Amino acid sequence: MKNKLLDRNEAVEQVRNWKTAGKRIVFSNGCFDILHAGHVQYLDAARNLGDVLIIGLNSDSSVKSIKGPLRPVCGERDRAAVLSALEAVDAITLFEEDTPETLIGMLLPDILVKGADWPVERIAGAKAVLENGGAVLTVSLLEERSTTGIIETILQRYGYGTELGKD
Repeated sequence: MKNKLLDRNEAVEQVRNWKTAGKRIVFSNGCFDILHAGHVQYLDAARNLGDVLIIGLNSDSSVKSIKGPLRPVCGERDRAAVLSALEAVDAITLFEEDTPETLIGMLLPDILVKGADWPVERIAGAKAVLENGGAVLTVSLLEERSTTGIIETILQRYGYGTELGKD
């Protein structure tokens, strides 16, 4: 398996090379903590919107900041390794901030994609992409699929009944 994880500078260079080659760049982001069928379907749909898909992956500290002290369950290197195994994913880069807005401004993809549960006006980086002639799209999600749901199921089945934070 090829590790597709790039540092930020490598990601900027790779996107530049893809653009020079006439490729349509799709960007999406997320925590992808405990990868599930909903993630896979979502990433396949995003990839089908262009020629290449680059993922902005929340670092461990970023996940902890937005999801709470018990997350992530899987560390950033493991999450990147699992994403690297997906055919739909062409490159991955980590970001430390709560949102990938700065990263998106550096990459300026042709298409920015999030799940249909995100209103376009709340999608980080949308303004920069739109101002540079790109598109911001949402794709449908598989219902009742979430990392939090998986964690809660595990806890309930093994007798630890507790509610967790948002997914």
